Amino acid sequence: MLGWLRRTRAGESMKVPLLDLKAQYESIRPEVEQAIQRVIGSQAFTLGPEVEALEKALAAYCQCRYAIGVSSGTDALLCSLMALEIGPGDEVIVPTFTFFATAGVVARLGAKPVFVDIEADTYNIDPAGVESAVTERTKAIIPVHLFGQCADMDAVLAIAQSRSIHVIEDAAQAIGAEYKGRRAGGMGRLGCLSFYPTKNLGGFGDGGMIVTNDADLAARCRSLRMHGFRADEPYYHDWVGGCFRLDALQAAVLRVKFDHLEAWTQARQRNARRYDELLAPLPVAGPVVRPGNRMVYNLYVVRVPERDRVRAAVTAAGIGTNIYYPLSLHLQPCFAHLGHKPGEFPVAERATQEVLALPVYPELTAAQQQHVVKVLTEAVSE
Repeated sequence: MLGWLRRTRAGESMKVPLLDLKAQYESIRPEVEQAIQRVIGSQAFTLGPEVEALEKALAAYCQCRYAIGVSSGTDALLCSLMALEIGPGDEVIVPTFTFFATAGVVARLGAKPVFVDIEADTYNIDPAGVESAVTERTKAIIPVHLFGQCADMDAVLAIAQSRSIHVIEDAAQAIGAEYKGRRAGGMGRLGCLSFYPTKNLGGFGDGGMIVTNDADLAARCRSLRMHGFRADEPYYHDWVGGCFRLDALQAAVLRVKFDHLEAWTQARQRNARRYDELLAPLPVAGPVVRPGNRMVYNLYVVRVPERDRVRAAVTAAGIGTNIYYPLSLHLQPCFAHLGHKPGEFPVAERATQEVLALPVYPELTAAQQQHVVKVLTEAVSE
């Protein structure tokens, strides 16, 4: 008891960031520096063997036959839609509670993002909403595996298959997550990963990956990431693509980090279990993991009463938090022309008022977590 009291007093001024990338880097610094020097020595900076080796590793990890390295998670989504020839007149069903890119890429191609509500416990797309949103113009569904947990893919795939609709998995936050033994990204026609630095497998900048079991789609994505070049005839173009290449430097760093991914994922899961125990007495709702799911906790998101007041107090005490997401996509100003109104998707709108992400990164210590919960307890009790 005295030991706990001493730790508590010593931790009164403890600062805990939402994410500590420096701590991760220090643990692998020699490996990363060696990988970077390898690329510099080769002077091969675009695609090449580093990207190919990463593609091979991640295809196997995601239980897919093919992987195509691209410039970001956003471009993975964009290139996937382009490969499926989605454009003006088409509709793509997306959750309204997600990062902007999920819907933004649809709009960039002139297609219509059709928003649906989410499940209250997982924050993932509600299959019932998907069912009611399908029209004769629906060409694709993009379920998002939000915060590191897979959406209800059996239900989504059943709807899609009965109507010949494409499914593109947005697995930007969910590398390594599983749904009934199947890996995130490998269940739809295409899956999209992000290597943004905050992700479980994060690079030293932007990067992404498309995974698929479809040989024709893989070939088309490889072409589209290079302006639509033919594989065997450079400067001949069958499609209008873009510059979506993954840099060799990013691939080299990601190859180093990939070797640690499973250990880091297990550390995130350990930290999540500790939070579950520490937060149990509070009027705070932690993440709900569905049976059969393996959650990888890119984010540990709780529902907090009086969220904004509580967050202000927690922030003042030096605890890093964030709100993912403060405004549903159907209410974003750029989508006002779609005519959505407040109250249309009440589950998502309530989530925007209550969710709060707590630090859960692999290097987070037990003492830091105890301090986070102590500060949160005091803020909630005020």
